[in-house]
Amino acid sequence: MKAITRLPVIVGFGGYNAAGRSSFHQAYNRLVLDSINPSEADKTVAGLAVLMNLATKEQGAYSFNGETGLSESALAAKVRNEVVDNTLIRRIDGDVFFDPDNLKWQRNANLKGAEGKPIQFQMRKRDLPEPLPENWQILSEDSGEVTVSTDQLHDIKVDSSRNFPVKSAGQLPRGFDPGSHYNSRFHPRALQMAVLGASDAIRSMGIDWETITSSVTPDEIGVFSSNIMAQLDEYGVGGLLQSRLKGGRVSTKNLILGLNSMTTDFINAYVLGNVGGSGSMTGACASYLYNLSLGVDEIRSGRKRVVIVGGCEAPVTSEIIDGYSTMGALATEDAQKKLYGVDTVDHSRSSRPFSDNCGFTIAESSQYTILMDDELAMELGAIIHGSVGGVYLNADGYKKSISAPGPGNFLTLAKAVAGARGWFGDDVIQRNSILLAHGSSTPKNRESESEIFDVVAKAFGIHNWPTVAVKAFLGHSLAPASGDQVNSVLGMFKHKILPGIRTADNIADDVYQDRLNLFLKDMHFEGDLDLAFVNSKGFGGANASAVILSPDKTTAMLEKRYGKNRMLEAKRKQEANEISANEYNESALGGDLQVIYQFGQDMIDESQIEISQEEIKIPGFKNTIPLATDNPYDDMT
Repeated sequence: MKAITRLPVIVGFGGYNAAGRSSFHQAYNRLVLDSINPSEADKTVAGLAVLMNLATKEQGAYSFNGETGLSESALAAKVRNEVVDNTLIRRIDGDVFFDPDNLKWQRNANLKGAEGKPIQFQMRKRDLPEPLPENWQILSEDSGEVTVSTDQLHDIKVDSSRNFPVKSAGQLPRGFDPGSHYNSRFHPRALQMAVLGASDAIRSMGIDWETITSSVTPDEIGVFSSNIMAQLDEYGVGGLLQSRLKGGRVSTKNLILGLNSMTTDFINAYVLGNVGGSGSMTGACASYLYNLSLGVDEIRSGRKRVVIVGGCEAPVTSEIIDGYSTMGALATEDAQKKLYGVDTVDHSRSSRPFSDNCGFTIAESSQYTILMDDELAMELGAIIHGSVGGVYLNADGYKKSISAPGPGNFLTLAKAVAGARGWFGDDVIQRNSILLAHGSSTPKNRESESEIFDVVAKAFGIHNWPTVAVKAFLGHSLAPASGDQVNSVLGMFKHKILPGIRTADNIADDVYQDRLNLFLKDMHFEGDLDLAFVNSKGFGGANASAVILSPDKTTAMLEKRYGKNRMLEAKRKQEANEISANEYNESALGGDLQVIYQFGQDMIDESQIEISQEEIKIPGFKNTIPLATDNPYDDMT
């Protein structure tokens, strides 16, 4: 008898990016704000206003700029323009990051005395360099001060500033400080975002985490998350590299908190108290899908029953942007002026996938998705947001340029479409599917990715394939970029509104679009929207494509496996979970994000762990961990 393959069901999702909070489709709503129901738009705008500290909410009414008792719609009318202007891609915020018009740096200078005379200066004796330079002479010493004479000073660092070429980025909504929502002292920004993003995803389920841990064994839970740039701000590796050069000390936290696996470790240690599976897989800009692949494999194999996958990145630092800009990957202000023939750049339109463009726009984001196997989702009455049919990964083979695209993405997308065709037939992939493009907004990507789409569409008889590129609004968040895509597509399943590439005026001439539908305005999808193909590409040949199934398609599959009576039973439990989840949503819209951060709480007493030949008992966990006794190599031993 063939073993049943467990379906990885999406039962929760959350996070924060330039559009706001991901759970309950709030970030997606911001992407299509002018196309959704006006009351939904007002709710999203009001929620963002509170998140951005523009307004407060108490007992169902809002306060703004001295006015109290405002309704949701009244507040939205007052703050809509400010919310719109200070979300999504925009000019880099100098109050939070750095001033791109006046970026501080240091010039090297060599100093000589005028007319051949020696240079004399005073300094504290304790600050004298060791050893003393050969051409320095100490002339006098008084109360800890010394007078130094020298004929020349070499490589003196002189404070300066410069006009930074890159001036736009996808940033968290202005005024939203993730670290202010919990005791985040000395945490790098990316780890702050990981704590908030994972908390949001967990709260979105409407199921207490204790209920879940009581329903599975401790090692049937997994967490897979990563970033690719690690933590390069002053509290992470950035501080490690800069402290001594700035005359300071390296912190004990700089090294360990800078590791890219910390995005997983923080969730295990401070959000979940997880003792189950754990890992941080990186695949450059496809890292979210690489971690999703781990989670899907764990659930389909039966090794895990609950998995949290995701990633976070906080790359809006001058050093990281300088690096990507130097390699010619980012859209600079001068390049945009020249390309578009303008004197003033609209920073909100710097990312233009599949249009005439000149580079991608970097962004910060934290995105998490919770998967359960289908049986546990039915047992707990979990809310069904969709499911993951499969994730496909392939490299590029031999390469000349490590950053150039290659053949691997042809393989991943073709396998994804072939898999879905095998499950559901030609009609579903040809009429009821959409593409979520990597769409990075570089000239090379627009040509190479559209060619891949065209070749695959031709092979499978697909015409007019709706293609969405959310980086037009969110920017490129590197590791979690495909998480931005996956969590956005869940909103598309619900509302059937596909965000158009509104930042662009045209589709570039070198784009392969005979079989694609690349639209510049939001589009209402007609018919059944059953599945989405999510595509991602990364430097070095990290290619990934995933098949995401809609909640309706997932529910139909569950009904076929479990029958109508089991579905009705699960639906009754689901209704209670929806009430709890909606209560969290209202709380978050009102400013209480209910962040989970348990520092040093409920720590396991290792002396109380009981191990026998059959099982392990861990204090604090209801269920034990059975120890394997079967022999998978019985034909060899």
